Amino acid sequence: MAKQIGFIEAFSIGVGGMVGGGIFAVLGLTIELSKGAAPIAFGIAGFIALVTVYSYVKLSLRYPSEGGTIEFMVQAYGNGLFSSLINTMMLLSYVIMLALYAYAFGSYGSALITGTNIDWLHKVLAAAVIILFTLINLLGAFMTGKAEDIMVFIKLGILLIFATVGYFSINWSHMASSQWMPIPSVMAGGFMIFLAYEGFELIANTARDIKNPEKNLPRAYYASVIFVILLYIAISAVAVGNLSFIEATTAKDYVLAKAAEPFFGHIGFIFIGIAALLSTASAINATIYGGGRTAYLIAKLGELPQKLEKKIRYGFEGMIIIGLLGIVFATLFDLDNISVAGSLGFLIVFALVNLANFKLHKETGGNRIISGFGTVLCFSAAVVLIEYNAVHSPKSLVTSAIIILMIGVFTFFYHFRKKEKSILSKFIDKRLEKDEIKNKKS
Repeated sequence: MAKQIGFIEAFSIGVGGMVGGGIFAVLGLTIELSKGAAPIAFGIAGFIALVTVYSYVKLSLRYPSEGGTIEFMVQAYGNGLFSSLINTMMLLSYVIMLALYAYAFGSYGSALITGTNIDWLHKVLAAAVIILFTLINLLGAFMTGKAEDIMVFIKLGILLIFATVGYFSINWSHMASSQWMPIPSVMAGGFMIFLAYEGFELIANTARDIKNPEKNLPRAYYASVIFVILLYIAISAVAVGNLSFIEATTAKDYVLAKAAEPFFGHIGFIFIGIAALLSTASAINATIYGGGRTAYLIAKLGELPQKLEKKIRYGFEGMIIIGLLGIVFATLFDLDNISVAGSLGFLIVFALVNLANFKLHKETGGNRIISGFGTVLCFSAAVVLIEYNAVHSPKSLVTSAIIILMIGVFTFFYHFRKKEKSILSKFIDKRLEKDEIKNKKS
């Protein structure tokens, strides 16, 4: 089959993965932690993502696989207990992302219906949207790639209009250094909302099908991350510049809609609120069917099955489990808990991806200084995030502790009960394994 994905499509996958429900959910939290330095917090998180992109480019070119990040783990650390741990962490991180998107959907939905965030309505909407898209995916009526592309451009169009028009009414004194929180708090804010950038790694899952990968893959990775960094900084500047910190804190869970009121009026609140619902719904749909399904297949089987029947069978099973876990996290935990757990999970995963590129530098042709710096940067950010929350918000670490326990239980079950044969496999993606065998013979 001819490769069908060009630069624009790969760029859209990266941007669409990042600009999902994340910005709608975590913007208020960032302002609460950083105040006038919120744009800087987004810049800090974006810098970590940009450094990590280097390792993703090198590994994606060397190991183009539907398994994406998990394939990189297997190639660097072997298909054993450690890779099982990381894959389970990835799987639960996708669950956390699903919960975050549903949380944001519930917040904006409640605000649109009642004008504020009513807790019970918020939770009902969060659970309902996960159930709805789980059922849609089980029926096979998931959105096509083209529909997702359209959704990406609609979301970007709305956010770009928000940032452009809102720029002219910014009160720049809100971002004066006197209005910043202490630097440790700003850094912690950046680390806590790091999950708003995680979606660029979805490009890795499509690397095999990208036309002219040597050229298009690096361009898609870097262009998508740089574009989103600038977009997030602009959006956070408009929000901070158009709201008082009291207003931003009060409307923390739906702050983007509230920030549109000063220059668009109440219609702006409704407009951004509807955009948030569409964006988070699209992200929920993609998370249930896409990354979470792939991670579950690998956790269940130890590899990506070649037979369509197995993909469908275990894919359905995975969707149901991921959906149920998403409902639990979205309804029982608050935004701080979800954000800390999600960001911590992806910081650790990305640290290990950087370390994988460091370890496999002869295979990938990677620069060990850059990948080594990325490893230290991600691990350091994870440590700072834990230390900050242990001191200032111990409750925020509750979800992370529960996830660590679940990782242990899941990994023990799958590794010792389900993966006796696959543990010997050197590849997650059998198509990649065939390519490697052909290359060695030739």
